Amino acid sequence: MEPFVLGTKYDKIAQWWHDQHVESSYGVNQFQRAVKFARCGGKALDVGCGSGGRFIRILESNGFSVTGLDVSKEMIKLASVKHPEHNFFHADICSWETKEKFDLIVAWDSIFHLPLVMQKPVVTKLCQLLAEGGILIYTFGNAEGEHTDQWHDDTFYYSSIGINENLQVLINNGLSVLHLELDQYPENHVYTIATKP
Repeated sequence: MEPFVLGTKYDKIAQWWHDQHVESSYGVNQFQRAVKFARCGGKALDVGCGSGGRFIRILESNGFSVTGLDVSKEMIKLASVKHPEHNFFHADICSWETKEKFDLIVAWDSIFHLPLVMQKPVVTKLCQLLAEGGILIYTFGNAEGEHTDQWHDDTFYYSSIGINENLQVLINNGLSVLHLELDQYPENHVYTIATKP
């Protein structure tokens, strides 16, 4: 599924999503684990930032300036209103370009929506966007493959290159893996934290 097609699906549920997640604790403990490894007060990139909620609050409280990307223009509108002091872009990480380097990058439950053929290139891009000493946290499925699920009367696409291939991409790009966990077992949800030494 093309990213901006996905964006139109999230456009339809943007306000509902915001209301459900604005005070959610989902992923917070995992994200705080990553932040503890990071140099506070730097630049952070949130890929698939949604309407800007719990993760951005954590980043703010640790002194980060935030750049947020999302393929849903409605999500970006909500995030921009809620956090006017940060920079938000209606953009696809597959094609988005910047000369900036980031001290922390998070892609929580976002890049697993990308086409399977874009998984390695995008993880590679995230590695390249890290500053030295930077921290990357992202989620993916534990097994290689792609599938669709029905949710909110619509079809959503998911893909993954699996645990071993994700680790190999990180290692090939010079990162060291600090943590990996199937945090919702028996669900196939994995998150990993890595650093660029």
